[in-house]
Amino acid sequence: MYSNNEECKKMASTRIFAIDPGSRITGFGIVDVINGKSVYVNSGCIRLPDEVLSVRLKHIFENVSALLEEYQPDEFAIEEVFMAKNPNSALKLGQARGAAIVAASLRELFVNEYAARRVKQSVVGSGNADKEQVQLMVQMLLKLSSRPQADAADALAIALCHANSRTSGGLEYGVGKRAGRSSKRWTEQDVRKAL
Repeated sequence: MYSNNEECKKMASTRIFAIDPGSRITGFGIVDVINGKSVYVNSGCIRLPDEVLSVRLKHIFENVSALLEEYQPDEFAIEEVFMAKNPNSALKLGQARGAAIVAASLRELFVNEYAARRVKQSVVGSGNADKEQVQLMVQMLLKLSSRPQADAADALAIALCHANSRTSGGLEYGVGKRAGRSSKRWTEQDVRKAL
């Protein structure tokens, strides 16, 4: 027990649980934000059975519910639906999102949604970044010993985007001190300095 509120405030942390939804593989990422710094907790993939969509959606719901129970997050973030080339794929993606959102809503978690472009811009500095760039930046920002699997990296990027968006000192392009000084994008050197 701490003797005053200032010490308690220093130790306060927020746990963010993020989902990169998919109808075949759903990535998840969990980070703690402690004193403005994002710290890796866990990540992985929910691999869905080769079954009809209703069974896959049930699988997403049950697995996300179990992870939420285990990790007890304070905040929940998920990628927004985007219009894929194939409308059928977009509908399935929307249904996968829905299964995860219901799991979060049943735990009374507010659902924060981010466009894929915004997530990439927040973490990499470019809304057109490819998966490999996202994996590399997630590895560097969270000081991981190896690159996470692509779907897990995407979920961690969503968690980092949410962490950056909720603080004025975040690394998100257009947010924080650097954005006020110039219109330059964040570079790898800027990220290293901020860490």
